[in-house]
Amino acid sequence: MLNAAPSSFVLLPAFAKIACEPGWKWQKREKPMANYDLFYVWSGEGELLLNGRPYSVGKGSCFLFRPGDHTSATHNPQKPLVLTYIHFDVSEPVDMVPESYRVIEDPYDFEFLLARYVRLFLVRTFAAEEEARLILKQLVIHLLRHDREEPVERKASNQLTESIHEIANYIRQHAGTSHRVDDLAARAGLSPRYFAIKFKELIGMSVQTYMIRTRIERAQHLLTHGGMNVTEVADALGYRDIFFFSRQFKQYTGKSPSEIR
Repeated sequence: MLNAAPSSFVLLPAFAKIACEPGWKWQKREKPMANYDLFYVWSGEGELLLNGRPYSVGKGSCFLFRPGDHTSATHNPQKPLVLTYIHFDVSEPVDMVPESYRVIEDPYDFEFLLARYVRLFLVRTFAAEEEARLILKQLVIHLLRHDREEPVERKASNQLTESIHEIANYIRQHAGTSHRVDDLAARAGLSPRYFAIKFKELIGMSVQTYMIRTRIERAQHLLTHGGMNVTEVADALGYRDIFFFSRQFKQYTGKSPSEIR
């Protein structure tokens, strides 16, 4: 499918993100699958049968069913499945079709694309079909990339580095928020101690120092370009004591906030 132009993706009407009822069951049909079906599990537990082969499914389980496939599924009523399915077809011959099954362990980008696809059609969105075809192509590329991943050791290292840098970017984007290291570590899926060690190793300073620096850098920007006075900047960045803000600002910049202003 890597060779398929986005315009060749045929959008079919059956797609949704659903929370399955406790008694839900996907019955095996007499006729095989007539088109492609992207099937992703957000949460829950169950078992899926694909062409007679059983798969235990849970969060991150992702299938690409193909024309001719026979499928059925059940789930644990105490842990019902929440899933997204997208039916589609391709109007031109394709090569490099993604594998039928994988578990996506780092699903942030993939889940964003799935959610965006469904949201496009909740209301009448301009050029929804064109964007949906582009998203389908992105989803296919994501699957193909996943099928050709690097060795586990390097993948884990890359994921950790990316995760730490995402947290650093998150801190920068929310400079005025008082972040707890425990919360940031949980966001990265790491223990607080290991998170603090890897953050300093990869970013070059401790989490606390980085938070202060990003806050002071943001303060410099607001004082210089934001049209705000010292009190307004201190308040916007979460400082309850303007004198503490001034001392900390001068400690990191060598100048007082009023001098910058």
